[in-house]
Amino acid sequence: MMHFGPIHKLIVFSLLFLACSPSQVDEKPSKVIVFIADGAGVEQWTLAHFANANLAVGQMPVAGLMDTRGSNHEVSASGPTATAIATGTRSFIGAIGVGPDSLPRESLLEIAHRQDWGTGLITTTSITDATPASFAAHVPSRTQRIEILKQMIDLPVNVLLGGGSRMMQVIESQDLIEIQTLIEDRYTYTEDLLELKMLSQDSTANNILGLFSPGEMAMALQGRSPSLAEMTAAGIDILERHPNGFFLLIENEGSDTYAHRNLGRDVLTAEMLHFDEAIRIALSYQEKHPETLVVVTSDHETGGISLRGDEDRNIVMEYATTSHTAALVPLFAKGPGADRLGGLKRNDQVGKILASLMDFSSD
Repeated sequence: MMHFGPIHKLIVFSLLFLACSPSQVDEKPSKVIVFIADGAGVEQWTLAHFANANLAVGQMPVAGLMDTRGSNHEVSASGPTATAIATGTRSFIGAIGVGPDSLPRESLLEIAHRQDWGTGLITTTSITDATPASFAAHVPSRTQRIEILKQMIDLPVNVLLGGGSRMMQVIESQDLIEIQTLIEDRYTYTEDLLELKMLSQDSTANNILGLFSPGEMAMALQGRSPSLAEMTAAGIDILERHPNGFFLLIENEGSDTYAHRNLGRDVLTAEMLHFDEAIRIALSYQEKHPETLVVVTSDHETGGISLRGDEDRNIVMEYATTSHTAALVPLFAKGPGADRLGGLKRNDQVGKILASLMDFSSD
């Protein structure tokens, strides 16, 4: 029989402790919240940081950069980059949840759905816009709005919050009975912030469709209502009723829309601070629920923004274009598996990493 002295026992105990440590055993999250600031690059975050040195993203210990290219292009767009993050597959301009061969690829939201997790999509633009669509639909063109909505509610995605109430009128005017029936059978529908808050506290309300503007919601400077933080809080309240876990995608569109229009520093700063407040809600939740992974990134940079100094060394913000650029975008993470997202990552790598963390069937 082998006998162990005190030193040997200490070594064995240490090895057993390391093998059973939470970072090893609990590496996979059971709740995943992904934030996408559409069109936001390093410069947009610089504007936010100069306005508020205590940004919520400053609490996130893992940071990196993401390459936003698509399968056949260098300067990408929302559809292919959201598809890359959602499915781990780079694709073509306009693609929604399909690969370069136009065939469907399983998304992070669908992995969650397959595992009986709750699922949600929140945005400040139409709920069928390219970014949220890429997580819950499979079509070759982002213009197929009605088909995208049909696929979302057919799953169903449990929480759908954003703009796009005009689509309800289109569905009614075109007498699209199948979609009308699906919505009526599966969702509690609201266009009111107070009702949303009540529904978020109603344990019987599990599937919520909330559309708060005809198209894109108002800009942050105009008092967007509900705010992205309010929608985020409501979404989390509803989805945490799912005992197995949840996946939630949250997008701010204004950081892209207003950069396309080359609007001023105050507009973009307000959009980024509005976005950061929503992140603060999620990080507060993550502190109490450490099984939650929070990821923050963008789909691409818009505007080619530069921040040069004037004669007094104050920032002068200038645009190079009204379109997208190929600039790398920031990537932040906190929670189980966050360390795998540090450094420089391709957008499809981010998707593959998140899929491997979320898919418990792959263990």
